[in-house]
Order: sequence, then C-alpha cells, then structure tokens
Amino acid sequence: MNEVVSYELHDGIADVLIDNPPVNATSHAVRAGLDEAVRRFGGDADAKAMVVRCAGKTFVAGADIKEFGRPALPPPLPDVLKAIDHCDKPIVAAVHGTVLGGGFEVALACHYRVAAADARFGFPEVKLGLVPGAGGTQRGVRLAGLADTITLITEGKPISASKAEAMGLVDEVAQGDLVEAARAFARRLVAEGKGPRRAGDLPMPTDDPDLFDKARKSLGREMRGQEAPMKALEAIRLGYEMDFESALVREYEMCKEMIAAPQSRALRHIFAAEREVVKVPGLSADVAPRDIKRAGVIGLGVMGRGIVMAIAAAGIPVTAVAADADHLAAAQKAITKMLSSTVDKGRLKQDEMDRRLERIQWSVAIEDLADADLVIEAVTEDIAIKREVFAALGKATRPGTILASNTSFLDIEALAKASQRSEDTCGMHFFNPAHIMRLLENVRAAGTAPDVVATIMAFGKTIGKLPVLSGVCEGFIVNRMLSKRSREAFFLVEEGAAPAAIDNVLVDYGFPMGPLALGDLAGLDVQAAARASRKDSATARELRADFPEQLVAAGRLGQKTGSGWYSYDENRKASANEDTTRMIAAHAERHGLTLRDIGDQEVRERLLFAMVNEGAKILDEGVASRPQDIDVAMVNGLGWPAYTGGPMFWADQLGLDHVLRTIERFQDEQGAGYWTPSPLLVRLAEEGKGFYG
Repeated sequence: MNEVVSYELHDGIADVLIDNPPVNATSHAVRAGLDEAVRRFGGDADAKAMVVRCAGKTFVAGADIKEFGRPALPPPLPDVLKAIDHCDKPIVAAVHGTVLGGGFEVALACHYRVAAADARFGFPEVKLGLVPGAGGTQRGVRLAGLADTITLITEGKPISASKAEAMGLVDEVAQGDLVEAARAFARRLVAEGKGPRRAGDLPMPTDDPDLFDKARKSLGREMRGQEAPMKALEAIRLGYEMDFESALVREYEMCKEMIAAPQSRALRHIFAAEREVVKVPGLSADVAPRDIKRAGVIGLGVMGRGIVMAIAAAGIPVTAVAADADHLAAAQKAITKMLSSTVDKGRLKQDEMDRRLERIQWSVAIEDLADADLVIEAVTEDIAIKREVFAALGKATRPGTILASNTSFLDIEALAKASQRSEDTCGMHFFNPAHIMRLLENVRAAGTAPDVVATIMAFGKTIGKLPVLSGVCEGFIVNRMLSKRSREAFFLVEEGAAPAAIDNVLVDYGFPMGPLALGDLAGLDVQAAARASRKDSATARELRADFPEQLVAAGRLGQKTGSGWYSYDENRKASANEDTTRMIAAHAERHGLTLRDIGDQEVRERLLFAMVNEGAKILDEGVASRPQDIDVAMVNGLGWPAYTGGPMFWADQLGLDHVLRTIERFQDEQGAGYWTPSPLLVRLAEEGKGFYG
C-alpha cells in the first residue's frame, strides 16, 4: 500500500484507512491507494468484508482542487468507485466529519454506510460551477429518490447524518465509537450472509417531468445566471435516458467539460481567494491575537443591534451600551423580536435564544465597558460624534482594549487620534444586516498594532464572518468602489437612461439588484445623508446629480414609504414610477441637459469599469494588498456575481488592454475628472499582464 492508504486485516474484516491530511481529499495518492486496497481485498481469501474509513477530523471532504486544470493522473475516481461497486464482497464506509462531493461519492459507491452522529453530507459542486462527476447524481437518486436528490445536488447545501439516514443515503448512525460500530456492522453482514448491495442495481424512481420543470423555474429565480444547477438537473435525468454505466460515463464527461468552463474557473478562484484573504501579508506568524473574553458595542441602532447579535451567537459575552434608556429599551425589544422570529421559523431553538440573551449585558453607561477586551463603536455616521465617543472610550477602557469603529467610510486615523490610543484603534466595518451578512471589512490604520490586526482577523472568523483587511481611505474597499458605480448611475440618469434600464443591465449581468433599486431598499434618506457628508469633496457635476436629495425632499424614501425611484405595493413589489419620470425631465430642463438614448453596453461598461478602475487605484495605493481582497470583498459585500470571479478577475478575463481602451474613450467623452485610468491599469495593460499576473 502507499503512504496515505493502509490495509490491515482484523478477524476477517479488512480495515482500509485513508490518511491524507488535512481533509483526506481524493488526490492521486488516495485514488491509487484505494484502488490497490480494493484489489487486495478482492484477492484476500481471509477477508470477508471491508471497512473504508479516514484518519483525522473528517472522512474524504472532496476532490483535491489543486489538481483541477492539470492532466489527470490515473486512476480517475470513477474507475476507482467502479472497482468498489463491482467488488463481490461487501464494503462498508465508516464516515465522519464533512462527507462532501467526491467523498460523498466514495461513500455512495461503497455497498453500505455507517455514519458518526455529527457527520454532514453534501454535494457542493454547484458552488464551484460543477456537477458531481463520480456517480453522485446516479447513485444518489436511486438511494434517496428524485425530489430529495434534486434539492441536495442543485442547491449544494449539506445535510445531517440523521437526515441522510432518513433519505436512505446512510444505513446506520453510530451511537458510540464509529470504528467499532462499522466493524460490528460488517461482521453482521458476514454472519447473515449478506453480500454487496450496489446502488446501481436499484431502479430509478418514477420519472416526474413536472418536478423537473418546477425545479428549473425555481433555480432560474434563486440561482439566476448560474449554469451548474441546470446542468445538475440534466445529469440526474441521465438515469432516465440511458443505462447506469452509460450514465456514469456521461456524468463524468459533463463534469470535465464544466471544469474547463469560465464559470467554474471563476467560482474556483473565489473559493481559493476566500481562504487566502484571511492570511495577512507581512504579518508574522509569531504575532499572537489578543484574548477576547468579553466584547462591547456602543451605539444600538440597526447596525449595533446586528453586531451584538452576531457576537452573542458566537458564544461571547457582550456589553451593549445605548445613548439612553429609551434607545436601550428599543434595542432590547428589537433583538428579542428578531430572535423570537427565528425561533418561530424553526431555525433556532428556544433554549439557544435564551442563552444568547443571557450573554448580553445591557447598559447606558460607557464605564460598563471597562472590562471589555474589544469595543465596537456603532454610533451615528458623524465624524464629530464619533470623535467624542473615541475620546471617551480611550479613558473608559484599559490600555490594550481594542477600540474598533463600524464606520463605513469615515477616517479611522481621526478616531485613533481622538482615542489617544492609536495602537489599539482600528476599523471593523460590518455590512447590514450585521448578524447575517458574511463580509467583515477590517481596517488597519497607520498606528494599529500588529497584534490588533491579528486579533480582529481571528475574531471575525470566530463570529462567523469572512474578514478582509483594508487600509484607510474614504469608503475603504467596498463603499469606495460602490461610490463610483453610484456616480455613473446618477450621471446616466442625467443623460437619458431610464432607471429600470440601468438596473436591468446589472441584474442581467448577475447582481441581485441594480444601483437605483438598491438605493430604494437601503433608504434614500440614508443615501442622501451619505452624499451630504461628502459634499466638500464632490465635484459640481456630482452635486448637480442630486436625485436622492430630490426624492427625499418629495417624501419618497424608497421601499419604506412605498415610493422612491420606483413605486411599491404592499408586498414591496416594484413598478415604474411616473413621478420619477417627471422628476428626471424637470431636472434636465432645469439644467439645460439633452437626454439621449443609451445602449446597454455603455451602461454596463460605465457602471462596472468605473469599479474596476477604482479597484486598480486601491491596489496601487496599497489600500488592498492583493486583488483577491477586492474580489472577495465585492462578491460578499456588494453581491458582485461570484460566477464572474469578482471585478479584478473578470477584468483579467476580458483583457486589461480592452478595459484600458474603453476607459480612455470614456475619459474623452466624460472628462478626466471621472475617468483617468489607474496608473497600475496602464502599466499592466502595456506589459500584457493582468491583476493576477
């Protein structure tokens, strides 16, 4: 046997152990070793049954993604699983941890499955732009039925061991030691004279064309623009169109075709980038994070409440400080209501809700933050007010307590100066709703201590966030880039593009909504206030395009008032707003503007290339240290479609020479004040390179 797969015989039961840390991925060595083990078992007269298991924290957790895009070394996984399937003695999979993708397919190819109680099963391939390629669609549907298999494979969400058992994918959930349970199961098979039970020998469930049609429509809405879920439906249908062995061959061909497709390359890029961004370049591995035993949040508006909930959900005690008793009572009521709603929907147990509430200490006194190891400020977005809060925090907390601002665009350096503890001060920008949104934009100021950086990155992971590190600038990464998109959207309206046309272009590209619909959702009063706070740095044209201010003045704040750029019914369904059409016409007449027809391509390029160009500037200035930081932040913070890979990866695929030529054309048409190409973009395009080399 090779170094990652071992074979031992115990009282007639062959024990095959896969030991390929960290997650026992189906690398070449694992495939070759498992193939050899099956052959050895088949020729071992003393071995009556075989148990396949894994060392470490998990059973095989999927394919070795590092092998994607390279020539595959034999044997391919489908051939290994075919050997398992065709073995004439029973093979039992003993599974624990995260049994995903290719690992799940290994388990399904085994004749029986015994699972640890905390095991999780799933086919996440669609999230990488793929379909299962080693029998998952064919064995799964024969074992679990059509409806459950469609959900499992097209959505890519994991299920529990008990759910897998109920679906017929697991034969037994071990109540004690998994290895002993699997060996006992194998011994019973031998004692009862039971041989292999091959999934491929089971009949396909009754065909249901209506179920497939409903799934296509649902996926078209929920996973719009993504190719893999629809391909997964095609793969499942193979079992109705050809015999089992032929379906396996075609399924594998489909998987290989999709590995080479643009969407899978982009999704695999994001998958790898999300694991890269949590590692801070230049931060020594010797820098230990500070211990966060208690956190604090000051300011209990919408954002502050969400941050409190995220911290309490992670099991960390948190002191929640409001401005006064009324604000405190409102926050307590709102948080309790949100948690109760989650309980009512069955997503949270009542006892867990009670534990989370018990972790929250409520207060109106800043002095009660004295024992916090980390305090997150979430007061109103006003630099003068925030300075006052940081000055008070600098005195109320002990040296070494981290002081973080949740500001979305204000100057962290000014707050560090106010605290008189620059080494302890940083930014931690959550996205609304803070207890749900995954991205956490951490901000390192000039004087922020290295161990503070290490702490906020580690803390972000602890509370279930995806932390990305930014330097200090107005808007950091996401909002700085978003502001350029908003600028172009308002300019396009001024020039004659209809709001719905602008939004539809980005929805067609893959965003969940366009910039104007997003303004209606967030609240146009919020957008107008943000514009007011930045008016000193705005150009005359940016100030002139004052559509949010006009809408707010008319009492049209967006969805919450039933009217903004669009009109909204009682279900918040949008429709065209004639008042908006009149507002745009009056604005053009007032300023002597001539409205023109604007094509979708110009709309798309102005909205997206404005962000790409700003991203290049962010990289050139060192605000972000890598293009991965930008791509991950924009995908998780703004909803940039992951299947394009994010703005910087997408620009590389287009070719930076094309991007540069287009921006230079916009510079001639719109002015250098808005469309000066980033020096980094110019350099890379001239060298024939991309942001990723």
